[in-house]
Amino acid sequence: MADDFLGQRGWRNFLQLPAPDAQIRLGLNSELMTLHADRNGYLDLRVANPGLEPGWHTLTVQGPSTSAAHTGSADDHTEALPVEVLVVDPQATFGIISDIDDTVIATFLPRSLIAAWNSFVRTEQARQSVPGMARMYQRLLADHPDAPVVYVSTGAWNTYPFLTRFLARHGYPRGPLLLTDWGPTNTGWFRSGPEHKRAALRELTRDFPRIRWVLVGDDGQHDVELYTELDEGRPGQVRAIAIRELSPAQQILAHGAASALEQGSRSARSRGSAPLVRAPDGDRLYPKLRDALAATDPIQ
Repeated sequence: MADDFLGQRGWRNFLQLPAPDAQIRLGLNSELMTLHADRNGYLDLRVANPGLEPGWHTLTVQGPSTSAAHTGSADDHTEALPVEVLVVDPQATFGIISDIDDTVIATFLPRSLIAAWNSFVRTEQARQSVPGMARMYQRLLADHPDAPVVYVSTGAWNTYPFLTRFLARHGYPRGPLLLTDWGPTNTGWFRSGPEHKRAALRELTRDFPRIRWVLVGDDGQHDVELYTELDEGRPGQVRAIAIRELSPAQQILAHGAASALEQGSRSARSRGSAPLVRAPDGDRLYPKLRDALAATDPIQ
């Protein structure tokens, strides 16, 4: 049961054993495909849709068991696990891309000590949802119940189970999560959060050219800049931008100054064409976003 995890400390999310370069079998309808994980043990590949209808589907992946990942022995057994995948309707024209940190979860990132405390020490039940954001998403989807919702975050894949439980527990719509690896890379100790988001946004607009996205983020990191950059580079595919405003205290916790990103955010908006609305929570953000959407061209 999900409640069993409420008292679990965040550090337990990082005890998983990777299986780099492991052979993975993916069941797609009656087909069984053989794939390979990358050097960090993640499976990030493109496969052709064998005819699955739009909506959520449960597929099966077979890979090394925990003992196989630990010992590296080819003789260890494999285990089969269910995975949930979303097939987006090719006719869809409305979708939501949402940040997670300080947009739906109050995390006060990226200050390292606070981030570490939130990620490793605090229990799941102590993590707070940003007021009104779940209601805002539900209202946006009332007229588009089958629209895709995609969560893009600089958080580590290790936190995926926690994030899915958190989103479900607080009433957020179900959607794929695009997270990133945790730990050092070939070029540095940590991956570039903005570059991860930038690449994810570009791929989503490339893969779904018919969808005009509502982009939801916050002003504590680089969301305004990245969303405006996407609006400029993919004209017509960004329908609106909604930014959750952090309080001065939250801004200081997030990046050390109450106005560190303000000037950059304003200059970025001089290039954007999609309407941008701001408010400190979802209940005050929704009316502004609703009016901005009503003022744009209706989705056909």
